[in-house]
Amino acid sequence: MPINRSRLDKTLHAARQHLLARRTPDGHWEGELASSALSTATAVWALHVVAREKGPGPFFALIRPGLDWLASHQNADGGWGDTTRSKTNLSTTMLAWSALAASNRADTHTRRGVACYAPAAPAAPGGADAHAEAASRAEAYLAREAGGLEPERLARAVARRYGDDRTFSAPILTMCALAGRLGSGREAWRHVRALPFELAACPPSWWHRLRLPVVSYALPALIAVGQARYHFRPPVCPVTRLVRHVARRPTLARLTSLQPESGGFIEAVPLTSFVTMSLAAAGQADHEVVARGVSFLARSARDDGSWPIDTDLATWVTTLATGALAAGPDFAAILPNGDRRRILDWLLGQQHRRVHPYTYAAPGGWAWTDLSGGVPDADDTAGALLALRHLEADDPRVPDAAAAGVTWLLDLQNRDGGIPTFCRGWGKLPFDRSSPDLTAHALAAWMAWRDDLPPDVGRRVQDAAGRALAYLEAQQSSHGAWTPLWFGNQDAPDEANPVYGTARVVAALESLAQEGVEAAGRMTARGVAYLTSAQNDDGGWGGAAGVASSVEETALAVRALAGTDAVESDAALARQASEAVERAVAWLIERTREGTVFEPAPIGLYFARLWYFERLYPVIFTVAALERVRSLGAG
Repeated sequence: MPINRSRLDKTLHAARQHLLARRTPDGHWEGELASSALSTATAVWALHVVAREKGPGPFFALIRPGLDWLASHQNADGGWGDTTRSKTNLSTTMLAWSALAASNRADTHTRRGVACYAPAAPAAPGGADAHAEAASRAEAYLAREAGGLEPERLARAVARRYGDDRTFSAPILTMCALAGRLGSGREAWRHVRALPFELAACPPSWWHRLRLPVVSYALPALIAVGQARYHFRPPVCPVTRLVRHVARRPTLARLTSLQPESGGFIEAVPLTSFVTMSLAAAGQADHEVVARGVSFLARSARDDGSWPIDTDLATWVTTLATGALAAGPDFAAILPNGDRRRILDWLLGQQHRRVHPYTYAAPGGWAWTDLSGGVPDADDTAGALLALRHLEADDPRVPDAAAAGVTWLLDLQNRDGGIPTFCRGWGKLPFDRSSPDLTAHALAAWMAWRDDLPPDVGRRVQDAAGRALAYLEAQQSSHGAWTPLWFGNQDAPDEANPVYGTARVVAALESLAQEGVEAAGRMTARGVAYLTSAQNDDGGWGGAAGVASSVEETALAVRALAGTDAVESDAALARQASEAVERAVAWLIERTREGTVFEPAPIGLYFARLWYFERLYPVIFTVAALERVRSLGAG
């Protein structure tokens, strides 16, 4: 059925207004991340440990509401997922179960040897009884999943989930040990694998060569969790014990230097919580890192007692929103010059101009947020470069900013031709590897600026683009799909999201395919074929074929398929793409109730496969898709 143009225009107008209304008073976007059971559990326990060691402070009042929130958001099977719309998983359930050990507890075993606080009176909606019941139900779930509640079984279950990557497995088991869920005393720490925190004392230039058992952005966890494990169960080997004893002070100094002004490591509640609880429990409750971590957690708490995964994705959603609105022909009317100028000024202000103290990244990149805990990364730098292209109005500041951003991405490119997230050549753990969606995004940014770059940078772009195309072709599956890094789908095989990845890469290759670049055209055709084959009978897309449709994934697929110029030489494929767009637009119009209702899906992945949803994603992606359809007259 051909697209109903009247309903399309009505839906687009409403979605656009919804998006514009979500701007901050400063004119950009911040969005709203999902509340998280995992973040809430880790924050509650971190505050509990500090209170246990130092006595209750002004933050103590946050513990009970957090426990109440956990008890009231438990899934029917007795466990918890990462968000209120997520399936139960073992990791989050173990952490929530551990946090519930803080309920109605009077701790007398403290570093100072005195009681910190007495049991709190039961509080609405259920208090200690509700917490006990929630803990009991969680135990039943864990017993089924792990085969029992014995510490050995729980530890093995966590190890199976994360394999060699100890970025998350070590902190999870550390919190369980601190909560008494793995036994008592030194014996409990037998199940927590030691982390070589002493390596953090080495020069930063060595880090990517040391094959650390955690990903690049988890150095704070390596140090703090490693020191907690050392504190409670020192190594038997006298040499290792001596080395780690000597390394405690310099690595604490390193940790202090890594902590941003906000106190939140990468603005993430879980990472900051793990660092705070580990140091506090290991005799460092008075350390400045703990004090600043507690302050960050207190500021991050929500009124309902929960915590989100991260503070916000302001830079990311601002660049996405800018690109979505710019996809149509009336961008200048939608965002008048003054509004565009405010976004431009704000975005230029977020470019990192100095070597970053966390990853030692060179100047020129952008992070996902304007807050001090942000770290420059590939996806946000590419997004910012594309947004500058849309916003630039002969501003003399923009060419230099763009050249610096392009160069930053060029310097990040790995030997395989792909683009990683934070650090070039860091290692082989999943979130440090090259990724097709990041590579395609960088490629699109390079192509957007290639004609306006200094000659030497332009030559580098040509070489880098060829290597990136070769990488993307090598990564394309036999079905024509690409798998992204920071997005997934809980119902898809291996929790991957080939629809997201393929849609992103196809959209990024569009200009090169239209220019006749053979590799880009070849990959685009295979990507389009995959997307059309993965469409559901209802007209939408999920993360993979046969997975329930979501607004986000459907809109992304529409955006990628709306312009069929790249495959017009294949009439049958072009027709399939056009028909798929028609069906999908009808689905989007119905699902969003003509642009008035946007239900977010938990497709975002944070570190260690931690799920989140962002309330602006379905709005932004819908606007981008429908702007594209309307401007091209697709369908």
